[in-house]
Amino acid sequence: MSTIPESTGSGAWPSAARLVARWVERRERVDVLLETLPRSVTGPERARCQHLVMGVVRHFGRIDSALNRLVAHPPRFATRAVLLIAGFELIEAAGDAAEEGRSAKIVHHAVEQTKALASPAEARLVNAVGRKLAAALAQPVPGPKAPLAELAEYFSHPDWLIKSWQSQFGPAATRSLLEWNQQAAPVHARWRDPATPPPAFLTPTPWKNFFVVSPGHWPAVEALLKAGKLYLQDPSTRLSVDLLAPQPGECILDLCSAPGGKSLMIADLLTGGVPASPATLAAGESAPTSKLVAVDLPGIRVDRLKENLSRIQGVEVALVQADLLGDLAPVLREHRLPSTFEAVLIDAPCSNTGVMRHRADVKWRLQPGDFKKHPAQQLSLLHAAARLVAPGGRLVYTTCSVNAEENEHVVREFFVSRAGSGFIRDGQAISLPWETGHDGGAAFRLRRR
Repeated sequence: MSTIPESTGSGAWPSAARLVARWVERRERVDVLLETLPRSVTGPERARCQHLVMGVVRHFGRIDSALNRLVAHPPRFATRAVLLIAGFELIEAAGDAAEEGRSAKIVHHAVEQTKALASPAEARLVNAVGRKLAAALAQPVPGPKAPLAELAEYFSHPDWLIKSWQSQFGPAATRSLLEWNQQAAPVHARWRDPATPPPAFLTPTPWKNFFVVSPGHWPAVEALLKAGKLYLQDPSTRLSVDLLAPQPGECILDLCSAPGGKSLMIADLLTGGVPASPATLAAGESAPTSKLVAVDLPGIRVDRLKENLSRIQGVEVALVQADLLGDLAPVLREHRLPSTFEAVLIDAPCSNTGVMRHRADVKWRLQPGDFKKHPAQQLSLLHAAARLVAPGGRLVYTTCSVNAEENEHVVREFFVSRAGSGFIRDGQAISLPWETGHDGGAAFRLRRR
């Protein structure tokens, strides 16, 4: 049995064990995996399940290395999932004043879960290994001069990735990035309604209109999301949109736009937030003059894009499903849209190394060759986007990567190309998460001469 049957329970722990077993066996994307969580798992149980799954993935290297030293032959995926979750709970319990008693409860609970999720024989294995696992995970935090292998195991990152960051940032900053990535991310949200104050359970941040969502208020959050007053979004997303500086009356192009969070922010800047209702507009207000064109490839992500675009009022919106690397001009003509735009945003697909707190599985999917493959594609996308910028217009290139290969190097290659000679560099914003306090990434504004 490689997977755990649904019949073994629908609580947080059994559900997490099922998802972890699938992830270990198939290495599915965690965001996609969490979408398969049954709707019957709701509220605090759902949040707890997600916390356990993300915790295992975040600390997988450390827990798995400890287990490999304790178990001669890897157990079945179901049993391994139980041990991995127990390992994460033991890491969470470390430093607790009642750690010894809590550790015993964690192991006992894992043993009882194994009886239902696997078998009594495997429960005995979990009992034997679990009693040793707390000590195996209790190694001290690596010192400033710790070898690469020790850093890789303790902070659960591939050694080649740590090495590349050390070359770019130096040992001390790399250590800060590793520590940042191992923390659970808070839930940030952007308040969209300038006409009403945000509720008290939204904690202000240093960034205008961005708040931290306090736990225990999900029904109220869902109602605000449905009403369009709130949008779940990391503050780092503002960097590229602020550089784009949308102005009322402009025709703006948002490329690689799904799932549409930046499109929504652009529209809010054009209108000052959630605008008046269609009925108010019909009563005599002038028709909107701003236009936003969102482009992305056809696929499942477009559903989220359509949903977000439907929340926009006061701005003319067009959705184009097309490949930017193909010939986009005839597609735009077919939709009766302009061939060039005053402002263009290209949010290029990237390695996601700046958002590993939210996407902990990224580090296990990345390969060294990705930092050659991604920049080549990104440069092609940047060239394609440049052709769509009107004279005097501005182009913002952005990624959610902290790696220079995908940011500064791509922009540098663009400027030495023939197309880049028609642009000047007009501003940039770079977020290193351990310094800014939110997700990492970079944005560069290029202006056509």
